[in-house]
Amino acid sequence: MAGHAAKRETTPPPGLIARRPTEDDHPRLARAIDRWWGEQGRGRLPRFWLRNFSGTSWLAETSDGSPAGLLIGFMSPNHPDEAVLQLIATRPGLRRRGIARGNVARFAADARARGARRIRAVIWPGNRVGVAFLREVGFSAVDSVGGAHLYGSPAVVDYDGEEEDRTILTLELEPAGQLDLNSVGAPRSR
Repeated sequence: MAGHAAKRETTPPPGLIARRPTEDDHPRLARAIDRWWGEQGRGRLPRFWLRNFSGTSWLAETSDGSPAGLLIGFMSPNHPDEAVLQLIATRPGLRRRGIARGNVARFAADARARGARRIRAVIWPGNRVGVAFLREVGFSAVDSVGGAHLYGSPAVVDYDGEEEDRTILTLELEPAGQLDLNSVGAPRSR
């Protein structure tokens, strides 16, 4: 019909499989991130992450085995009560269908089982889509002393070096057995 936008699918694709990525997945996942993120994705997935952190990371694949979404995360060795969300990505045509949300829920369960009380994510404040997604799944931006508000989010100026500002977000985890996994990623009331 003229003047009406096509209805967007909001459920995961049939046959979606979640599994741990392996180092052998690196070449195709690195290419996928490059395609999904364009120039911003170049070099964002070094083999190091899959070699060392596959046990706490998640890969979602469609029924034909192609990558649908990826989460790279790990337990902080210096802060044992904290897990770190390093990277989250979803194939553009499959966004807003629960794939990233599911990967975050699986990672939260892993982190909680390993003793984490929170998940920490550090992101460029200009990545409005990324910041909005993290807030949608329950992360809260951390205000910092001497910080600024950039692109509508609290940010730490020069966090990763000169002119490398970052927004820090955390997701507080309930103790094991008390977190309703269905609530991870549920829309938050404002």
